[in-house]
Amino acid sequence: MPEVGSNGTGGVDGQQQIPSGARGYDGFGGRIGRTSAESTPWWKPETKAPAGAPNIVVILIDDMGYSDIGPFGSEIDTPNLNRLADSGYRLSNYHTTSVCSPARAALLTGLNPHRAGYGSVANFDPGFPGLRMELADDALSLAEILRANGYATHAVGKWHLARDTNLAPGRTRDSWPLQRGFDSYYGSLEGLNSFYYPNELIADNSVVDVEEYPSDYYVTDDITDKAVARIKSLRAHDADKPFFLYFSHIAMHGPHQAKPEDLAKYRGRYTEGWDAVRRNRFDSQVEAGFFPPGTPIAERNTEPGYDAPPWDELTEEEQLRFARYQEVYAAMVDSIDQSVGRVLDTLDELGETDNTIIVFTSDNGGTAEGGAAGTRSYFSQFVHGPVSSDWVRDVPHDEELIGSEKIGVHYPRGWGQASNTPFRFYKGQTYAGGVRVPFLLSWPAGLRRADGDTGLRKHYSYVTDITPTLLDLAGLETPTHRNGLPAQERDGVSIADVLRDAAQPTPHTEQYAEFGGHRGFYRDGWKLLSLHTDPTRVDDPQWQLFDVESDPAETADVAHLFPEKVRELAEAWDRAAWHNTVFPILNDRKAVQRRPDERRLAEPVKILAGTPTLERYRSSVLIQYRDFTIDVATHEIAVGDEGVLVAHGDPHGGYVLYVEDGRIVFAVNSYGRVAHTSAPLGNGVVGVQVRAEATESVRWNFTVALTDAAGVTTDVATLDDQFQLVGMAPWTGISVGVDARGPVIWDLRERRGTFRFTGRLRSVTYTPGPVRVPEPVIQEVEELAEAMAD
Repeated sequence: MPEVGSNGTGGVDGQQQIPSGARGYDGFGGRIGRTSAESTPWWKPETKAPAGAPNIVVILIDDMGYSDIGPFGSEIDTPNLNRLADSGYRLSNYHTTSVCSPARAALLTGLNPHRAGYGSVANFDPGFPGLRMELADDALSLAEILRANGYATHAVGKWHLARDTNLAPGRTRDSWPLQRGFDSYYGSLEGLNSFYYPNELIADNSVVDVEEYPSDYYVTDDITDKAVARIKSLRAHDADKPFFLYFSHIAMHGPHQAKPEDLAKYRGRYTEGWDAVRRNRFDSQVEAGFFPPGTPIAERNTEPGYDAPPWDELTEEEQLRFARYQEVYAAMVDSIDQSVGRVLDTLDELGETDNTIIVFTSDNGGTAEGGAAGTRSYFSQFVHGPVSSDWVRDVPHDEELIGSEKIGVHYPRGWGQASNTPFRFYKGQTYAGGVRVPFLLSWPAGLRRADGDTGLRKHYSYVTDITPTLLDLAGLETPTHRNGLPAQERDGVSIADVLRDAAQPTPHTEQYAEFGGHRGFYRDGWKLLSLHTDPTRVDDPQWQLFDVESDPAETADVAHLFPEKVRELAEAWDRAAWHNTVFPILNDRKAVQRRPDERRLAEPVKILAGTPTLERYRSSVLIQYRDFTIDVATHEIAVGDEGVLVAHGDPHGGYVLYVEDGRIVFAVNSYGRVAHTSAPLGNGVVGVQVRAEATESVRWNFTVALTDAAGVTTDVATLDDQFQLVGMAPWTGISVGVDARGPVIWDLRERRGTFRFTGRLRSVTYTPGPVRVPEPVIQEVEELAEAMAD
């Protein structure tokens, strides 16, 4: 099979007539004479898939735990996923990585995550091989392989395999979807996003320049519309060409937001609490044959920082609010199922459901990022601890707003453990709660179940197995090279034989795991684990050993009974770590280190009127942890001129400078708490300045000044002691002359819409000043931001 990127070659009849050096004829397979009458035409053969090749749809969910769908024990309504399970297969012992970017890289390449370059999330770049956060030039993607086999390839939804510094114009797109084998892409390159006001959407290789989203916008519906449209459009142009659809949902990542009609469906359904939900889900799993009767369920996590209290010990107020958080989560799972239903309906209408392989799974387990008590102020949740104790991590809001577009919420980690029933721990840890997730596969035409086969498979498998399994099922070849380089050999193995015959042994017998110092190693039913809690002992793991054949929930540590097995598996982990470029394990400030050339992003920038919204990360570098000055240059602001001069952020945090009713107004949204200052505008104003003075306590003191036609600048208002926007806030970038996308201040949006400035705006210049926040505080905030960005 030709390599990806090659043009193929063919002979040229009558080469003696072609002068040497006329390279334009190279590879031509016909005859070339001096005239067409003396020549024979030739056309390069079109690459076509084998006759009857199946369509392939991979639906990947973000941060959804093992028990969150009906086929895996959930009470949430998932009729479309039930349909897939009824016709297909459930893998009850499927494993993934503990966070998102590594899982996506492993899924799409078949390479172990560190070998693929993603030992962590695609935001930072510590400068080591296993943490480069870019796909290597010799790493073939599933999309590239399928396109080389004659498939149409489309991706929608979350990507998160490109570093955030490469999301801006002019940066490399080497790890963007279209450069990795997809014919089209629509979605978010980020690790998370708002469901009502995405900070930035990408169509193919370009930013979608959205100023205002429709009133009924919801991102899950949007990406589903695009997925369905891709299928319909292909069939309108080509009746036979098989397609690969990589449908990667932004849900279930926080901030959690649900449509009102879905939320209403689950109102009041979680008053019994997480302990009862866990028990009910586990009973359903045992009844379905996932685990034999008598299998121990993990008790609530009790380790500090991972613990979840008994539901009955919560106050009535806490129970009411915490139940509402889970209602939002359930509504979002329901929305995903509806999305799956729309894809199935489209395939049904085309008569192609039977010959479509559909995979449904999650990138990692349910998360604990909501903390012990959950939050109504999602972005504050991750910075209040390192900053100071008086920061409000959960800005109070009307309980009726939970789940709405106005705030970003996340459930407490007690619901995260319910999500991961019956396992321990969460996303980010190598225990089963972080890495064992649901997996469905359906292909009625090619994998019809035998009589009496329930479709349940208990064999160990891993995320790297998806690509080889799909290629094996479809009977497709893999190119040997990519762009002239020998392609890396895959780590994953096909489990197609296991799907066809439950009596077959698993071909995947061992697997290492590592994230953030947490370690794991599986071999033949034994699992070695270490929870990393002490930065000074990152390379001194405190190993625990579990017999996961009899104890799948990892409840009984038997390391003291089998010290030789611990030693054997620890040595195996070490060998695997070296082979897969896991080392070095980060234990200092390099954990959040970025490339030195990124320092230029903190240089002053002049943004002309009419410039599209700046990318989020570029915008944040101009202001975070530092002094900064914003200089707005206008032609003389006339009486009656009004509107936004500059806006940065959205409902989760930001600031906005605007003119209204003859006054200059500066407002700051500190993770949901809003403060204003204003002053009369007066006559002859040609410039407005905002100066931010940062403090070591991670606050800003703001001064607003006006400049007249004579060039005299006068301070007119102050706003002191405002919480800095750090970590992942502001989530939406800088807009000039309009409050684009998500509103910084809700009452302003409701009064005036996006409030485009009616005067003659020339430019806005940002001048970053010195960083004032101590380095240890910055490092801790950035480490938390890295963890929540995935």
